[in-house]
Amino acid sequence: MSKVTVKDLDVTGKHVIVRVDFNVPHKDGKITDDNRILAALPTINDLTARGAKVLLLSHLGKIKTEEDKAKNDMAIVAERLAQVQSAPVTFVNATRGAQLEEAVKAQKDGSIVLMQNTRYEKGETKNDEELGRYWASLGDLFVEDAFGSVHRAHASTVGIPTYLSSAVGYLVEKEVNVLGKALHDPQRPFVAILGGAKVSDKIGVIENLLQIADKVLIGGGMAYTFSAAQGGKIGNSLLEADKEELALSFLEKGKGKLFLPVDTVEANDFDNPTEVKVVKSGEIEDGFEGLDIGPETIALFCKELEGAKTVFWNGPMGVFEKPQFAKGTEAICEALANLDGATTIIGGGDSASAAKNLGFAEKFSHISTGGGASLEYMEGKELPGIAVIKEK
Repeated sequence: MSKVTVKDLDVTGKHVIVRVDFNVPHKDGKITDDNRILAALPTINDLTARGAKVLLLSHLGKIKTEEDKAKNDMAIVAERLAQVQSAPVTFVNATRGAQLEEAVKAQKDGSIVLMQNTRYEKGETKNDEELGRYWASLGDLFVEDAFGSVHRAHASTVGIPTYLSSAVGYLVEKEVNVLGKALHDPQRPFVAILGGAKVSDKIGVIENLLQIADKVLIGGGMAYTFSAAQGGKIGNSLLEADKEELALSFLEKGKGKLFLPVDTVEANDFDNPTEVKVVKSGEIEDGFEGLDIGPETIALFCKELEGAKTVFWNGPMGVFEKPQFAKGTEAICEALANLDGATTIIGGGDSASAAKNLGFAEKFSHISTGGGASLEYMEGKELPGIAVIKEK
């Protein structure tokens, strides 16, 4: 990539602020998936090995109340970070003030300070200028390595690098290289698989991928809006009525390359179904809702994937959290995992969870650490946290 990267920086003895993405899932004070911590280690380990004094900043969860603060305390992350790498880690339960400043000042070369959750500061999500400047004053250099947050213009992603010499870390560099190749120079055939609940979440990415990909396969809840737009019966299935015209315009633009489900698994109740059956798309009965793609669609999608050289997948094919409606997502995941000679990319989010839960994660070429960021990147949007880093 043409951006300044962490390996271009002279970091020995310098205070280096690194924006990482430690927004990990956690329950009852325990981290349930530490993948994001592990993904940040190449940059952290490189900096500590080269004698940098590293200050790590990250958010954790959404913070609106004092209760949210207690629930999203970075102390659990500090504990895990100390276990997975060898540099000493000091956790500072503050986001500004004397305690933080003294901890940074006392750092030795090759040590780490992890600051409390950036979102404890109201100005973080508003990209407050004073906050960005204050955090920047704690360091000599800045490294952007939170791919999951680079689509947000926050004080810690955009504010700090406004005031310091900056670079992207190894994780952001890898993400941009992999996604950039799929976007600008994919090996063909290039197939995109898009699922999830809403058309409105994926408008930009469908639009862009219809121009770039050779095939676009659509499943998940948003397929029912396409079905309704074509006059199909969708019963109580998820529908965005105000997006039907848009769906029709996508069908027009995507003639010959846009593929929709041909059958669906319907149920008479979401929570406690007593009747579950497979029907043709557009033939869902009143009182029923579609909750997964059916076996004929699985066969169709697997056939369309044959011979693909690049695949980008974002969004489940059904309500995969419920085992009886997970077959579509599982089948697509397995087909991609066993695709020979292809670059297979998961755009983070629920698809990444599905791949991990099914034990297929290792078989994918790349699983993005940023669901929202990878989608915006595949839309062709400029991501603020990357745009702020200078070109070489």
